[in-house]
Amino acid sequence: MIAVGAKAIPRLVIALVIAIALVLPLVSVNRQDPAHLQTPVPVPAAAVRQVATLYRLEDRVGREAVAAVPTERIGERLDRFLAGRGQTVTAMVKDLATGRLYRYHGHERLITASAAKVQILMALLRRTSWKGLPAGVRRDAELMIRYSDNHAADRLWLRIGGADGFTEAARAFGMKHTRGVPGECVDLYCWGITRTSADDQVRLMAGLVAGKSRLTAGGRKEVLRLMGAVVDGQDWGISAAACKGDRVALKNGWLKRVSTKRWAVTSVGLIRRGDRDYAIAVLTEGSPTVEYGIATVEGVAERIMRGFRKCRA
Repeated sequence: MIAVGAKAIPRLVIALVIAIALVLPLVSVNRQDPAHLQTPVPVPAAAVRQVATLYRLEDRVGREAVAAVPTERIGERLDRFLAGRGQTVTAMVKDLATGRLYRYHGHERLITASAAKVQILMALLRRTSWKGLPAGVRRDAELMIRYSDNHAADRLWLRIGGADGFTEAARAFGMKHTRGVPGECVDLYCWGITRTSADDQVRLMAGLVAGKSRLTAGGRKEVLRLMGAVVDGQDWGISAAACKGDRVALKNGWLKRVSTKRWAVTSVGLIRRGDRDYAIAVLTEGSPTVEYGIATVEGVAERIMRGFRKCRA
């Protein structure tokens, strides 16, 4: 059954209408002429169009029937959880199949920490295919994503053209609030203090599964492969919101701010099941320890995803 507003149209009705549209042209056949019984009667184009229209209607109405995200309830849930934790938090989840989304403090611009490494790799693969990269560069990509190796990230940062190449890639991927930071920060380049929005990170993640993307299918496959194989001990974060049987591709970040001595802890990625993809970003600053920040990230991800679906027992 498919819903239309407060009413519902049983699929049987649609099936009957389709059957009538196909059979009706045959009713006018002269029953007295046996020749007509052996001659196929073509189905008029108008009937075919009617059937196609009905299928489109069912598809459209089926999408509209998806339950709305309970934004107020999720917001209250997050406010209660975060009260007194002393952190700045922004988050977003988008159901890429239906367009449903939820934002929490979407105006915040927080730093990426090592979550920026996904964008570095995507910037690299915009220029050169995975197979076209030297073996050493492919190894750096694996170290950077699966092990969060900072020196591998530095080498690839230089390869994409530093802050300028990073910013160019951000624009190409449709990101509005993310710009590379030039120079060096302590002993590394400054990719870790890139300010971004949850919206931008979700947009970047969506680019890994969208049909229309600035990356080739091969490039997207490699990024997802690496994000889906993050080493044990670094696979926390949005994965806490996954149901049994889901596939998770993620990149987490953790960085101690020199100015505040507190941690920025982030997690971005995709939770996937069948043809359903959820793009997720949780960014936090102000944690006294990494573990405290991880607990916040996971608590936020779980509470938002609970508003999108329920895990089967």
